[in-house]
Amino acid sequence: MWNFFVETLRANPHIAVFFTLAVGYWVGNLRFGSFSLGAVTGTLLAGVLIGQLDIEVSAQIKSIFFIMFLFAVGFGVGPQFVRGIATDGAPQALFAALVCVLCLLVPFAAATIAGYGPGLAAGLFAGSQTLSASIGLAENAIRDSGIENADAEITLIPVAYAITYLFGTIGTGWILAFLGPKMLGTNVEEACKRYEREVLKGATKDGDYISAWRARELRAYRVQEGGAAVGKRRDELESLAEGERIFVERLRRGGELVTPGDETALQAGDIVAVSGRREVLVSMFGKAEEVDDRELLDVPVESTDVLITSKAIDGKELIEIAKEPYTRGVYLNTIRRGSAAVNIPVAPGTKIYRGDILRVAGSKAHVAAFVEKIGYADRPQTITNMVLVGLAILIGGLIGAIVVPINGLPITLSTSGGALIAGIVAGWLRTVKPQIGNIPQPTLWFMNSVGLNVFIAVVGLSSGPTFVEGLKEAGFGLFFWGVVCTSIPMLLAPYIGKYIFKFDDAINLGVCGGARTSTASVAMVGEVAKSDVPMLGYTVPYAVSNTLLTLWGLVIVLLVL
Repeated sequence: MWNFFVETLRANPHIAVFFTLAVGYWVGNLRFGSFSLGAVTGTLLAGVLIGQLDIEVSAQIKSIFFIMFLFAVGFGVGPQFVRGIATDGAPQALFAALVCVLCLLVPFAAATIAGYGPGLAAGLFAGSQTLSASIGLAENAIRDSGIENADAEITLIPVAYAITYLFGTIGTGWILAFLGPKMLGTNVEEACKRYEREVLKGATKDGDYISAWRARELRAYRVQEGGAAVGKRRDELESLAEGERIFVERLRRGGELVTPGDETALQAGDIVAVSGRREVLVSMFGKAEEVDDRELLDVPVESTDVLITSKAIDGKELIEIAKEPYTRGVYLNTIRRGSAAVNIPVAPGTKIYRGDILRVAGSKAHVAAFVEKIGYADRPQTITNMVLVGLAILIGGLIGAIVVPINGLPITLSTSGGALIAGIVAGWLRTVKPQIGNIPQPTLWFMNSVGLNVFIAVVGLSSGPTFVEGLKEAGFGLFFWGVVCTSIPMLLAPYIGKYIFKFDDAINLGVCGGARTSTASVAMVGEVAKSDVPMLGYTVPYAVSNTLLTLWGLVIVLLVL
């Protein structure tokens, strides 16, 4: 039975790839306290173990899935990458670029001191910075360099990656979440509360409190003879709720349903359907006669995601946008930003940018008017625009394939790097012209997660037979250098952010985590801060660093050669 199993895997290597994925995702999801290896490391270890069976897998498989993965990465970070370069995210983008240079130079210095070749150097960089995507570009660079022992060097990459990845993950989170506040000399929780109060204007804006846009409720009240509402126009009644958002949706007059206009004056006996927060409605109309008029309250409503594409509101605060006529009757539930779709605070001072996704609710008419003015209804889809994906990867691949010889070395982005750049352009372009098509979130997850892990599975299977020998060659010293390469950039970054870039203590550690593309570390900072505020500093640096650190896989090989 065992022989049958082994021979079947050898004769059908595609089955071995799926077997590796199954084991890898299972191992990666195992939790040890609050820590888990993650799918990438789990898949690599599973591939190395299964690879001991001497299974040959076509290199074309990993190339196809890797280029798909890189395009998806670029598509996800495109809007934030362009905003960081072109608008008020520039300081964060520049900070991320500086940290990326540190993340490159420290592993290069370590590899030079230790005498590592390009394979161990690339693996040391990828593992210590937990940037699995750089492995593919490093492999391409070594293969294209023309060195005699290219295959041997390539097999050392996953060895070094596996040895250094563990501390790369744990160390980054520990330094930022636990050492970071002490290094900055601040209480992050208090800093976030102050930031919400002063910067996001959670309490005041020109002296007025505003509830931002919160979940709605629709209730019906009868206008009493001699009441305060008699004779008031719709907008006058709505303005009675100072700093809050209530809306007269429609009314019943003389038995007939009426959709009130701006000039419609309320009369005694009218039954008015009013939407707003429950506590606000109770506070304002608690003594009024509430009516159970099901027909009046049967207002068609919907909740949808809206992709922001309007240049007119790009960079504006929520409190400014809330004053626009087209926001009438629309309630905001969440704001998601970046390829990781992180939730950011819904507060009056929160700025909205193109590429953000707002989850809004309201009557269909109000939501439609809102969407028409500010963006594109990003309703759930199941179909991916493969014309967009295919042509973008083709164009990016053709550009990346251009070779420029410098001092005898063939310098090229490679088709993979070209696909990454093409993804950035396509992702940004969709925030300007959403009609070009979309890649649904489930498809992006597949391209990101499965695309990368199929690549890693093939790497593990291919390097399995020589992994143990490489491990003996690398030794404990590689783990030590991994600790050094992880720690130095992250110990310097908070100080650079505070004293050179003057970032607020509330977002500084979020900016640092984004510059290291470490979502887990920023989540840990958020837990310590008990706030989503650190995420405001995460998205732009993440977009810039995800691009640069991936490309560094190629650069570090060129530096070491």
